[in-house]
Amino acid sequence: MKTTQKLYILFLFAAFSLQAQQTPAPKQSGDITLTGGFAHIGNGKVIENSLIFITDGKITGVYDATTTKRPLKGEIIKIDGQHVYPGFIAPDTTLGLVEISAVRATEDQDEIGEYNPHIEAIVAYNAESKVVESMRPNGVLIAQAVPQGGTISGESSVVQLDAWNWEDAAVKRGDGIHLNWPNSYSRGRWWLGEDPGYSPNKDYASDITELKDFMVQSTAYESGDASIKNLPFAAMQDVLEGTQNLYVHVDSEKEILDVLKFKKEMNLNKVVLVGAYRAYKVADQIATADVPVILARVHSLPEAEDDAYDISFKMAKTLVDAGVTVALGNSGEYWQSRNIPFYAGQTTAHGLSFEDALQLITKNPATILGLGDKLGTLEAGKDATLFVSTGNALEMMGNNITYAFINGRSISLESHQTELWKRYMEKYERTE
Repeated sequence: MKTTQKLYILFLFAAFSLQAQQTPAPKQSGDITLTGGFAHIGNGKVIENSLIFITDGKITGVYDATTTKRPLKGEIIKIDGQHVYPGFIAPDTTLGLVEISAVRATEDQDEIGEYNPHIEAIVAYNAESKVVESMRPNGVLIAQAVPQGGTISGESSVVQLDAWNWEDAAVKRGDGIHLNWPNSYSRGRWWLGEDPGYSPNKDYASDITELKDFMVQSTAYESGDASIKNLPFAAMQDVLEGTQNLYVHVDSEKEILDVLKFKKEMNLNKVVLVGAYRAYKVADQIATADVPVILARVHSLPEAEDDAYDISFKMAKTLVDAGVTVALGNSGEYWQSRNIPFYAGQTTAHGLSFEDALQLITKNPATILGLGDKLGTLEAGKDATLFVSTGNALEMMGNNITYAFINGRSISLESHQTELWKRYMEKYERTE
């Protein structure tokens, strides 16, 4: 082989090595027992001296070690004084769909067209993303990859964050369709000389009518000529039959009430509000309609001049008190999804207990995403997707992950970020 060919191959290998993330962990091969940890079950309960058994990727038992004498088995990991949590779940993200937002070639989050319910985000999911691997050191082990753009963006899927490819990553393929509700008001485009203030959207009523017409046509499609294929109409059938979520991205008070009315008129069984910035103003109506909410990013500035400075911080508490099932979302972000434990921690400064806040990123999103039987709590029979932290994982100083498992697989906690941290720690240690 010529020298130039050898150099070329070495260059490709080096480039691949720099880009690839950590090798996914192998399947669990033996029993694992975690002993002595503070187990935060995820449903409000805590076991201060826990005994957790993991077999074949499942949790087979969670016990109080002070009251049970069950024999230990397999690999015994002593985590005395450390905290055990269900894997954190990050809904409403573009994680794995965008690598560098400033580089168009690394974005694959939207498609041309307004009505794209047949577009699946999962097939564009990049399991090799460096952004994806940076989630795990914060305890974020599960995410919802959500398409963007248009009136109906497409179909999201739930993924686990230690995989070879999108097929391996998929925990639930096609968990729901995403609808961007029309805006009743809009801001003027100041760069075009328009008044930058809010003004009514004169097309709001017709936009809703168009959306209703699409739903009616989708309903009629099911009983029509089977030889005539229409992919968008066909993709809506699970939503119409009540077996799949319709995620409605909506913010204002009027628009939220219109969504609740739309749900009733279209006879939709599973509707989830996403973003829902003004949900606190109609919390009782949302609770009565039995509609869950995935809130926008907690660390956000107020949207209006007369909003309280802490409106985003206390939103979760207001809705929980009203009886709404609440999860914390990421406003379609990708890299900021790693901060979701700290979003939950922020809510504890505004009325929620730590255990209630924990449910916002574990049990509640699992329930909303249709995975409550597999994820979200530390209970026998559920997937062994969990992690161990030396401190309170909802606080920046306490979130220090020592072990993490996805389906019982002991996953790597290394990432590009941790490698850089170690490199520069060594540099400054040598110069002292």
